[in-house]
Amino acid sequence: MAHARISANLPPNIDTTKAPLAFGRRALPKLKEELSSPDLLTQQRALMALCDLVHDPENVYQAIEIGFLDSLKTLLPHQDSTVRQKTTEILSIMALHHVGRQGILESEVISALSKLLDDPEDICRKNTHQTFEMMAKLPEGAVGIISARLIPLLVGKLKTELEEIQELILNTLSNCLHVEASEALAAGLADVLKKQLTHSAAAIRSKAAWVLLAVGTHPEGKNVACETVPELVSLLEDTDPEVQAAAAGALMFATIKPQGRFSAFAAGAIPPLLKLVAEESGQARLSSIQTLAALAELPEGRRTLLAHCDAFQPALLQPCPALQRAAETAIRVIRWKP
Repeated sequence: MAHARISANLPPNIDTTKAPLAFGRRALPKLKEELSSPDLLTQQRALMALCDLVHDPENVYQAIEIGFLDSLKTLLPHQDSTVRQKTTEILSIMALHHVGRQGILESEVISALSKLLDDPEDICRKNTHQTFEMMAKLPEGAVGIISARLIPLLVGKLKTELEEIQELILNTLSNCLHVEASEALAAGLADVLKKQLTHSAAAIRSKAAWVLLAVGTHPEGKNVACETVPELVSLLEDTDPEVQAAAAGALMFATIKPQGRFSAFAAGAIPPLLKLVAEESGQARLSSIQTLAALAELPEGRRTLLAHCDAFQPALLQPCPALQRAAETAIRVIRWKP
């Protein structure tokens, strides 16, 4: 099913062909001056030229050195939507480069960007979330987002934002929650994820499951994973391999706890897990084997799996040591006798 995409087109009265010619580093000081010009058109043209320049990491480094990030921060709350659009776009491009991410952290741009979470322009919000997504890929960037107290806000935005932006938020949360999960859980993340695991869009279902996997790495998050076991089991038979892999990974963490194992067995997890184990190239194979080993710790699970030990034999012949070890463990647990 097709979905509307957020447009980055500029207003028709903005002529990008009249933007000043840029000559790399030599143009940057002049552009910095023009950003503080009282003339709106001059500001807009300077932003467009800068937007082209920052695709080059050398120009990003130079721009940071001469203080561009402070200038961009002052433009974020600008009343002109085009200025806000190009400013957030520049920051999202700079965040693609390591030096840009470091500069954004040191200049405390994250807090300034958070004021645009309610911007009336879709493209400004999208650019903002793209920047957060890239920042969260760095451990220190994830810490910066958490320190700015953005996690509760991001969880809340999952309920109201456009699907395209929800995907970015889920990516951001997935990286941040590997660091810390308590704020997200307190903000009602569990209820939000339950709904998104059954979303009509495969990308949303997949990313929601990856967020759940990240939550499950924390002791307080394993209960949340247990609560979503029925939804995860149903996703094991999803038509999208990414969704299957994410669901299998989250289910693996859920079944660490006895409650999760009981729920998974009751939800009929064993047949779809065995099917994923048989798919030699499947991304979900390792997680499925580990989850079945956990289910074999239940007497009912062991009895069911005793007839399927041969399903793990092909994994023993794979070149992946982790896969071999998981299959060996699963067979040993299944065949264990008190």
